Amino acid sequence: MATVQDVSDFLEGFAPSRLAEDWDNVGLLVGDPSLAVQRVMTCLTVTPGSANEATREGVDLIISHHPLPFRPVKRLTTETVPGRLLWQLIRDGVSIYSPHTRFDSAAMGINQSLAEGLGLTGIQPLVPDNDQNGNDDPNGLGAGRFGRLHAPLSLTECADRLKKFLAIEGLHVVGPTTRSIHQVAVACGSAGSFLEVARRKGCDLLITGETTFHTCLEAEATDIALLLPGHYASERFAVELLADVLVKQFSDIEVWASRDEADPLRWI
Repeated sequence: MATVQDVSDFLEGFAPSRLAEDWDNVGLLVGDPSLAVQRVMTCLTVTPGSANEATREGVDLIISHHPLPFRPVKRLTTETVPGRLLWQLIRDGVSIYSPHTRFDSAAMGINQSLAEGLGLTGIQPLVPDNDQNGNDDPNGLGAGRFGRLHAPLSLTECADRLKKFLAIEGLHVVGPTTRSIHQVAVACGSAGSFLEVARRKGCDLLITGETTFHTCLEAEATDIALLLPGHYASERFAVELLADVLVKQFSDIEVWASRDEADPLRWI
């Protein structure tokens, strides 16, 4: 029977630790590596809803894209939301693993999947990972992705393609909707910091989940379009894909993406 350590080892190969940002908290964050695993649930974030689902369904291991805990905790009590969730899951014997920015940048990670889902060609990292000698990683690993469309599309057509891929009803747009888009950068989550890199790479459009008002103004001023489908939508699809990967790897484990998790932001 597979253990927490077995799943952790697989995830280390799938999304290596060296791809994580320095500020991130990744890997096995809660649990005993030697414990057997029969039921695994992936999710974007550990919330009261997903934690209750894990407890109700007898989950042994949660693989949450966003870390819990994220920042160091001095007290583990039920007086805070993170403390309450950790207390509940530890009490119920549920381990927590987070790949986070490792998964964003992996060869089969979120940004690669986004770029492929949009039909980009010649896909490369926006910020290549470096090997021990300071050279770009030969396997094409790194943060963000960019590539070219087979044929130019208007910004509206790019938005329609993205909405279809992410199965969402709406998104925010910065830039003229009739603008012709040739080269596209993608960076899931909250990645407005990639705007300047995307500009230097010659991209007409940056797709990220969310960003600040001032980044939107900067994009407008520097003539780069933005599509903002929301933080949840830009990453949730990938934890569903990860569940499928784990099903194929571990035939003796039941794996599913959280059924109770939902975007806290809604269109009305």
